[in-house]
Amino acid sequence: QLRLVESGGGLVQAGESLRLSCAASGRTFIPYVAGWFRQALGKEREFVAAINWGGGSTKYAASVKDRFTISRDNAKNTVYLQMNNTKPDDTARYYCTADQPNSRLDAYRPAYWGQGTQVTVSS
Repeated sequence: QLRLVESGGGLVQAGESLRLSCAASGRTFIPYVAGWFRQALGKEREFVAAINWGGGSTKYAASVKDRFTISRDNAKNTVYLQMNNTKPDDTARYYCTADQPNSRLDAYRPAYWGQGTQVTVSS
């Protein structure tokens, strides 16, 4: 079992940057795939980004491509989401996620979810 805890959410103005962190604990020796989803008020959860265990492969939603960067530090059991040039449409609750090692990044359906952290971007 994996436990995922997000941090780093908050309020920023459009154009500013924010970095979210996800601390994993438990069965962290498994080379899991990790990623981020988000859910805005009144909207369905949507995929944001995913990364393989080694960090060499990533995938991004078109809405965040070239603005967000997902990374991980396995020695620290931590996954990050660097959010640059934020927009009001980025306002949502962001969830850290993880899945089995052979999970495909282009069809990412994570089995493990954190509690989420709120990001609000003002105009």
